[in-house]
Amino acid sequence: MLDKIKSLGADTAIYGLSTIIGRFLNFLLVPFYTNVLSTSDYGVVATIYSYIAFMNIIYMYGMESAFFKYASTKEIGDDKEIFSTPFMSVLITSLIFSGLIFFNSVRLAPIIEVPVKFAAALKYSSLMLMLDSLAVIPFASLRLQRKVKTFAAIKVTNIVVNVVANVVLLLKFHTGVLGIFMSGVIASSVTLLLLLPTILERLNLHFHRDLYKALLKFGLPYIPAGLGAMMVQVIDRPILLALTNESTVGIYQANYRLGIFMMLIVSMYDYAWRPFFLTHATEPNAKQMYSRILTYFTLFSAIVILLVSLYIDDLVKLRVFHRFIINPAYWSGLGIVPIILIAYLFNGLYVNFMAGIYIEKKTSHLPYITGIGAAINVAANFLLIPKYGMFGAAWATFFAYAAMAIAIYLVSHRYYPVKYELGRLSKIGFALGVVVTVDVFRRNIIPDVHAQVLKASAIVAFILILLILKFPSADELSSIKRLRFFRFKNG
Repeated sequence: MLDKIKSLGADTAIYGLSTIIGRFLNFLLVPFYTNVLSTSDYGVVATIYSYIAFMNIIYMYGMESAFFKYASTKEIGDDKEIFSTPFMSVLITSLIFSGLIFFNSVRLAPIIEVPVKFAAALKYSSLMLMLDSLAVIPFASLRLQRKVKTFAAIKVTNIVVNVVANVVLLLKFHTGVLGIFMSGVIASSVTLLLLLPTILERLNLHFHRDLYKALLKFGLPYIPAGLGAMMVQVIDRPILLALTNESTVGIYQANYRLGIFMMLIVSMYDYAWRPFFLTHATEPNAKQMYSRILTYFTLFSAIVILLVSLYIDDLVKLRVFHRFIINPAYWSGLGIVPIILIAYLFNGLYVNFMAGIYIEKKTSHLPYITGIGAAINVAANFLLIPKYGMFGAAWATFFAYAAMAIAIYLVSHRYYPVKYELGRLSKIGFALGVVVTVDVFRRNIIPDVHAQVLKASAIVAFILILLILKFPSADELSSIKRLRFFRFKNG
């Protein structure tokens, strides 16, 4: 079991390296945008991207998840048919969807509360949506074949091209908001070109009707489920815009993006986790392995959350070329960062618990689960934003992800029961909760001059709490002792 967990860790590390590099480069766009765009213009960008996120679900209508399932089991069709059928389906529908958006951009702009002068951004968005959708099945194929290095290289190239295009278009040609979406089209085009060898290698013109029916049956529930999940992730921006103003949305978006540290942990883990649990689902100790993996994932995530929460204020105040990493006009939203980080930890738990529903083909439950999260998110946003502003939106995200994680655990346990180490998980949660809560109060009481010592003490306190609660298991302590002995012997 340990070897397989290490294999998952190795794949996650490679995906993670590309994700970290890519997201870091993408993260550089946040301070860049905050220094070249007004808060209101950045609010427009955030609003359009929130709708792009929803449209990504429509464009794919569950084909990626269905491809994973049938490419791993090979129940219907051969390898080329399993690749070609969903790919051609997405190609046809993407052309239709993007055509409708492209030729109706001026009419759509006021409907989504975007100034008509930015209608061209919707045209570029339609092209980006089409190109990105065509890349999804080839990327999924690379993941299933464990061609992680190829996958990683193409992903990083996409981000590099996007960042460079943004800098050139916004600084040299002063394209403003439109330049951001033009950069997206350029980067997506380059990505699709790099994926052409994978597409041509696996594509044939035979459309397997029986396979397509099975793909739709498995995948279509992902439309309402995906829309619900995406609503949890992005609906707060349009609601925040309706209840406040564009500047507040811009500040919220910039600080929400600082939660990238947990977002990328969940993203890189999901890249490796889905093909991993499908590959090992039939093994006798699979459930025990999944349980231990969740514990390690949660511990690692808690450490990331703790470090980022403690040092995020130091990070944003660093100066690069005589400018702060994040413009001071956006600092008023820093308090939402720990909330968003913990919310994404619950999103990671949701990703873990999804294995049972996926393995047992119970995807019809997903719309109800994500619907619960979406309903809680919308209700909490309308309830909390009038009183707490952007902090209310952050807490709404937290409550929604927590509800989804609990709901999917209960449903998954019904069909595919796994004895997760709930006691150990609660110890991690308790230690993290105590330390983060104390640090929040510390910020309001203790002068900054003592801050660095107290932050280091908080990290030590987290470790001590876990040791006092006897978090490490006997076999883990034994492994640690063996590791220390080996180092001593070779020192």
